[in-house]
Amino acid sequence: MKLLTVAVPCYNSQDYMAHAIESLLPGGDDVEIIIVDDGSADDTARIADDFAARHPGIVRAVHQENGGHGDAVMTGIRAATGAYFKVVDSDDWLDGDAFSGLLRAIREHLADDEPVDAILTNYIYDKAGARHKHVIHYRHALPENRPFGWEDTRHFHTGQYIQMHSLTYRTAVLRSCGLSLPKHTFYVDELYAYVPLVSVRRLLYLDLDLYHYYIGRADQSVQEETMIRRVDQAIAVNKQMIRDVDLAAVGDDHLRSYLIRYLEIITTIASVLLIKSGTPENRAKMIELWRYLKSRQPTAYARIRRGTLGRIVHLKGKTGRGVVICVYKASQKLFGFN
Repeated sequence: MKLLTVAVPCYNSQDYMAHAIESLLPGGDDVEIIIVDDGSADDTARIADDFAARHPGIVRAVHQENGGHGDAVMTGIRAATGAYFKVVDSDDWLDGDAFSGLLRAIREHLADDEPVDAILTNYIYDKAGARHKHVIHYRHALPENRPFGWEDTRHFHTGQYIQMHSLTYRTAVLRSCGLSLPKHTFYVDELYAYVPLVSVRRLLYLDLDLYHYYIGRADQSVQEETMIRRVDQAIAVNKQMIRDVDLAAVGDDHLRSYLIRYLEIITTIASVLLIKSGTPENRAKMIELWRYLKSRQPTAYARIRRGTLGRIVHLKGKTGRGVVICVYKASQKLFGFN
């Protein structure tokens, strides 16, 4: 069995996918690289097949009709043969030394009587043109270099939340947790970093700057104007998060608190985008989103609505809208995201 399967979802990625794949090849025979060509119309399929031909036993190319990022990730999960599973988007890449450290840790802990269900590593906002590359780490929030449970976790600071980029799951957990990423929908990484955590019992944190999350392409889904244009998809993902995890049924207090705070962040981001659009229609969508949260998760709703972010996004009138936008812009500068 391979130590790790890395899925690389690709859609019209001919200009940058080689960099992502080449950053994974130093893993050698310990790693399975699955390039998922998601119905690309450019040279992506040929490049994928070329990598598979040059690196047999390591690289596999899977071609499918276009189903979107989430569908490509689900294809990777179904096809994986590795003990652990990671997603690397086709415009991102992994640091070589940190990648070696991750593989060493997997090899060491795979022999444990109770292997860890998820491994967390750091990721870097590699924003084009920015001199300072902001690193998201979990120091002080998580024990380092040893397996632990949710009861050992401490407070996650704002901006320190677990993301797809920081996650390496045990493949068996992903297949048994009920994860379902919708087709033709952006922002499904929020579901990937949320739903499986309920099935994660043992974790391992490695303070390694592993994942380079590139921000800079004009067509990226994380660009603010693009996010506002696709806000209905953000709402759909937000609602699926609310549906797919019954927070009242989560037994561990630390995990439940973390999931509520993460849901708070995602709901706030969707609300800010709806407010920034400035249209009455989107304001109504924000009100409906919060009503949906209240109807499905009343206890979590009460906690989130009474919190600072919940109060801010519900400020009324032009002044309230201005406050929301100012807070959002300040957060952009502080945490380095788009």
